[in-house]
Amino acid sequence: MSGFARSLRLWFAPRRVGDEGETPDYRFSLANERTFLAWIRTALALVGGGFAVDQFLPDLRWGVRVGLAAALLAAGALCALRAVNHWVRCEIAMRRGEDLPVSGFPTLLSLAVGVVAVVMLVVVVLGRAGS
Repeated sequence: MSGFARSLRLWFAPRRVGDEGETPDYRFSLANERTFLAWIRTALALVGGGFAVDQFLPDLRWGVRVGLAAALLAAGALCALRAVNHWVRCEIAMRRGEDLPVSGFPTLLSLAVGVVAVVMLVVVVLGRAGS
């Protein structure tokens, strides 16, 4: 079974993570869980931002509003999925005594949020100038 498929299976059976290696210091597992929860809070904020753009900016052209909202909602969904994947991968690595996995996802997420923020800034500035 591939690493991703095995990791995906562990999303739904987290007790099986305990079958891997040795139990790490609980402080490390709890820190991993806090990181997971931080990713989930970020995902919820992105989803909330997507709904806010859609609901509270009705004066934007439909395509711009839906595009911004969809970008935020998609980023939130990806962030939530990445949170559980990262938690499993880190927990397994700690139990095996391996290096923690490195990911490019934080960079991708930062770029996506930055692009949406710049677009929204342009929309706000041009909206104010047109008033």
